[in-house]
Amino acid sequence: MNHVIIGAGAAGVAAARTLLKEQQEDTVVMISEDVEVYSRCMLHRFISGERSAESINFINDGLLTCPRFSWIKGKSVTGIDGKTKTVCAGDGELAKGDTIIIATGANSVTPPIGDLKTAANVYGLRHLRDARAISEAAKSAQRIAVIGAGLVGLDAVAGLLETGEKRGRPFDITVIEMAPTVLAINLDPRAAEAYQRLFEKAGVKFLLAKKVVNTKSAPGKDGVPLITSVELESGESVPCDMAVLAVGVRPAIGFLEGSGVKTGRAIVVDDKLQTSVPGIYACGDAAGLSGIWPNAQIQGQLVAKNIAGWNLVYEDRFAVKNTVNFFNLATLSVGRFNPQEGDEVLIREDRRNYRKIVLRDGIPAGVIYQGDIGGKGYWQHLIKNQIPIDKLGKSPWKVSYADFWNCENNGEFKWVV
Repeated sequence: MNHVIIGAGAAGVAAARTLLKEQQEDTVVMISEDVEVYSRCMLHRFISGERSAESINFINDGLLTCPRFSWIKGKSVTGIDGKTKTVCAGDGELAKGDTIIIATGANSVTPPIGDLKTAANVYGLRHLRDARAISEAAKSAQRIAVIGAGLVGLDAVAGLLETGEKRGRPFDITVIEMAPTVLAINLDPRAAEAYQRLFEKAGVKFLLAKKVVNTKSAPGKDGVPLITSVELESGESVPCDMAVLAVGVRPAIGFLEGSGVKTGRAIVVDDKLQTSVPGIYACGDAAGLSGIWPNAQIQGQLVAKNIAGWNLVYEDRFAVKNTVNFFNLATLSVGRFNPQEGDEVLIREDRRNYRKIVLRDGIPAGVIYQGDIGGKGYWQHLIKNQIPIDKLGKSPWKVSYADFWNCENNGEFKWVV
């Protein structure tokens, strides 16, 4: 059998590895717009010059040299024939398989405001080509507007701060955010404020609870506009030589029109990650199940094993976990850390640490640990599985791995649920 994988990210690469292992006689063709494999979470380090493209390549085994594996690079898929399992680019056929795995990930969202969609000096940060473009533009820029203060936006700022430091002339960076705090999805206001203060100390200006409503532009090369300022609903104007957009992502699935594959916000899949067309599967951001790297890898592996006949069900759709680290300040947030009415909220803080536990009827709903986050991974298990801790007879601050592990007769440790 021949299997076609569209996408060279975490899910697609995991699927390829697993298929080649499980199906010893089969072949795999991977197709991607990208010409390199890279870790998305390292893109800001590429911008800063700390990492090269080679050093953020996460393939460190023999996948690329396997004789049963081939990679069609730099091709944008424009359509799929669901009946014949044929993948096309333009009017040409790229590959045909017995199965297709769609792992195309997501692309940055560009809102239809002013010239944001058309200007030559506006960049997202989702792909290595984006990071390259930002690095190149930063060589001649001084004033930079970053729209969005989530993880991606602050990643871009962190990379640019280091770039500015290395060139000996810091950028004038202004971050614009609709929410009243930075990292509003990832952290509560108290934990988020700590990062805002650190970025401000490094020279970054924040305009929070502000809405972008327009842009001003000047004519650029070949008539393509160049944004000169970002205009806010408040009447404020943010002059800029370039802008970075970090306002969200959307699954990259536009090529599926007419394929027979059912889509909504993302590709619709069953509990085995098969689409509405038998033999076509989806995983990672394209399937909209989880935006975190480990889950995407698990989904890719599960799809491959199901093609091999394992008949597995994907159950782990818990993705409410964030690890943030800027200026050597680490934070772990898991679950729903903004309390609802009736929740019990426990907070401890000192000069180096901020800790928060939200309990709902004795069950942890969410936690934040800022500062020392070592050995706190068990909270994800407790929150995901809604395990009560109020019957342990101890303070929630004293809870540890030991309270939820049991040694079986064979010596193997198991979670006690």
